[in-house]
Amino acid sequence: MGVTMKKIQNYVTGQWIEGKGEGTPMYDAITGEVVALSDTQGLDFAEILHYGRTKGGEVLRKMTFQERGNMLKSLALYLTKRKEGFYELSYRTGATRVDSWIDIEGGFGNLFANASLRKLFPNQSYHVEGEPIDLSRGGRFMAHHIMVPKRGVAVHINAFNFPVWGMLEKCASNWMAGVPAVVKPATNGSFLTEAVVREIIASRILPEGALQLITGSARTILDTVESQDVVTFTGSAATGRLLKSHKRIIEESVPFNMEADSLNASVLGEDAVPGTPEFDLFIKEVRNEMTVKCGQKCTAIRRIIVPQDLVEDVQIALGKALDKVTIGDPRLKEVRMGALVSKDQVTEVRNRVQELAKTASIVYGDLDKIETIGADAKKGAFLSPILLREDHPFKNLSVHETEAFGPVSTIMPYKDIEEAVTLAQMGKGSLVSSIATYDDKIAKEYVINAASHHGRILVINREMAKESTGHGSPLPNLVHGGPGRAGGGEEMGGLRGIKHYLQRTAIQGSPTTLTEITGIYQAKAKYIEADQHPFKYHWEDIQPGMSLKTHKRTLTDTDIINFSNLTWDHFYAHTDITSLDGSIFEKRTAHGYFIIAAAAGLFVYPNKGPVAANYGLEDCRFLRPLYHNDTIYVRLTCKQKVDRDVASAEHPSGIVKWFVEVFDAEDELVAVATILTMVQKKQEVFVEMTDDKIEELLSKLTPDMKPTWGIMTPQHMLEHLEYTYKIASGEIQDFDVTTPEKILEKIHASLYTYEKFPRNTNFPLLEKDKLEDLKYPDLETAKQKFQEQREKYLEFFKENPEAKLKNLVFGELNRYESYLLERKHLNHHFEQFGLI
Repeated sequence: MGVTMKKIQNYVTGQWIEGKGEGTPMYDAITGEVVALSDTQGLDFAEILHYGRTKGGEVLRKMTFQERGNMLKSLALYLTKRKEGFYELSYRTGATRVDSWIDIEGGFGNLFANASLRKLFPNQSYHVEGEPIDLSRGGRFMAHHIMVPKRGVAVHINAFNFPVWGMLEKCASNWMAGVPAVVKPATNGSFLTEAVVREIIASRILPEGALQLITGSARTILDTVESQDVVTFTGSAATGRLLKSHKRIIEESVPFNMEADSLNASVLGEDAVPGTPEFDLFIKEVRNEMTVKCGQKCTAIRRIIVPQDLVEDVQIALGKALDKVTIGDPRLKEVRMGALVSKDQVTEVRNRVQELAKTASIVYGDLDKIETIGADAKKGAFLSPILLREDHPFKNLSVHETEAFGPVSTIMPYKDIEEAVTLAQMGKGSLVSSIATYDDKIAKEYVINAASHHGRILVINREMAKESTGHGSPLPNLVHGGPGRAGGGEEMGGLRGIKHYLQRTAIQGSPTTLTEITGIYQAKAKYIEADQHPFKYHWEDIQPGMSLKTHKRTLTDTDIINFSNLTWDHFYAHTDITSLDGSIFEKRTAHGYFIIAAAAGLFVYPNKGPVAANYGLEDCRFLRPLYHNDTIYVRLTCKQKVDRDVASAEHPSGIVKWFVEVFDAEDELVAVATILTMVQKKQEVFVEMTDDKIEELLSKLTPDMKPTWGIMTPQHMLEHLEYTYKIASGEIQDFDVTTPEKILEKIHASLYTYEKFPRNTNFPLLEKDKLEDLKYPDLETAKQKFQEQREKYLEFFKENPEAKLKNLVFGELNRYESYLLERKHLNHHFEQFGLI
């Protein structure tokens, strides 16, 4: 009886589905054994795409950028905790630990990086792009641009080399934009993609329909794409062109982003001779790009362009560097290079090397011989690094047209930097190029002239080497893509990558109407007069357009002279009225920054309130000089609200951008600025534990009450609280803080959040799932002792307001932090017994 081979499954339309066919085998790159079968037979691709557009898209589109960003951050944290299981599967693709780190944790890094971009978007589900445009002299007709999520699905057709990164670097952008994804990884290695998707789905962090996975052939998936969809492709140029010309893509004008073959070049500058740091860095970079991921990277160095008199030196140095590369089972620490993804890929690379070798010479490596450690070279998809040398790169063009997608690269000479640029351009478009030089003039000449043919250029020298991410590493905040042969596409790039999944629309109307549409106050829109000073409102209660008109102030000669003396700004227009001839100034002129400071004096509310701090200044403009004896007043208007994360010991807050207009006595606008304030959010989670409130709640507590969670009785709860008050009043301090030092700061800062203590949290000194013996005869006595100990706590800090005391969990606490802990702790236990 035969053994049934495991099939990996597809996650579509909300369920894990196994294909109905025989399946396509996927092989272990090291042992040659079958890992699993891939099968998509029976899947309805039209239904899958529709499910994404509706089920996933409807939820994602309604989420704000902040909500989407926090979703990505949560997902990245969740996956990072489970990363080791992915590494074990990754070894079976032929990847070493370092290779896998690029793929797995590099993918998670894209989630983190895109999550952080939420801070650059407005606190809503759509984006407002650029500056407002005045379309009239009167300022009553204007325009802006908004960008809304496309109402389709992102279809990602990925290559085999990065089963995790290839999925997440694209999905991070479309999820941030509010668009769902259907991911179709290459069959080889899709068992690793499936493992990651299983964890993503199990986490329930993404809304249902936001991610679907097709783990095998999907030849007809483009037959039902629609105009609101986006298709991305990573793979060979030939396949990319075929897909891009698909009838449906053309008829529906579906955006198609292609990242294809790329014969990336690295140039050794003429100044980077042997013995210089740049020469050594160049050799190291080329060696790494040939061997990391077995050279199976779209950004790997395929062409090594060096000064003609340094060809021999580079060839020898590279040979020595490659001699140190050990090949074999990637699980072994001593192995530096694993295997290609499959034996078919080995055959493909060999064929391409043989094409190159028709004119170029193989100067290092052997297509037929290889030594491996801990693995059978015949069973695995192993190949030696192959270094070729093409002495006539202007005559023999194969080196600029043929890519061997493996540990293969070719050295070629150049006479001067102009030739180096020409050779790089002969690749007809690449994802990345690099140049090793310590001469910035050489760097500038190469970069400016080669940039037209490249998506990214790295300049390597001794100053950046220790912090460089390397030639072959696309970064989330930089564009990844290239012109011509590289596909003409572009992905990632921070905000740019997200915008690929948003529809840009120009909107026109009055400032008041566009304020409502954009959620950002537009100049000359109607003001919403605030009922009280705007600085008295919490973040949630402030709305764009909310405005305050201040009283007036006259600027005096003395004000200007005093400001000069205070700031040491003695510019002649402020201090020497005899020097004004021929200048734009008519009289003694107020400093621009004095005007801003005076404006702040007019609009700032002095009392303590929700405004926590001044956060910055933007777009400050002075429209005409102000002179002594001029009178000004200010109009302060909420322009925009931006949410923010709080990681340190401070209360939750957001940023409010205030549009400041300074007018003179004739109501002429004389200065404008945007001032940012940090404004606290409302605390509506916890009941304030005043003496009266505690008395009220204790009166309701009876011995027969049962906890909503945990095993405590009402009396156990009060005796526990009494004990913690002994710690808070300094009576008990002979203990060590139980929280590990590396997370203590984070745990301490959590006191400032408005998040409740988790249910069933264990107190460090209590034995888990076991009740302590009671100290007092009854509940009433426990209530009395609780109140007495609380009075001691309050009295201690009344007498010692600057004191800091240890806490078992949160470390050292001051008076205010002890109050925060008390509020959270009492709320936690009173809620446990249904009192609040």
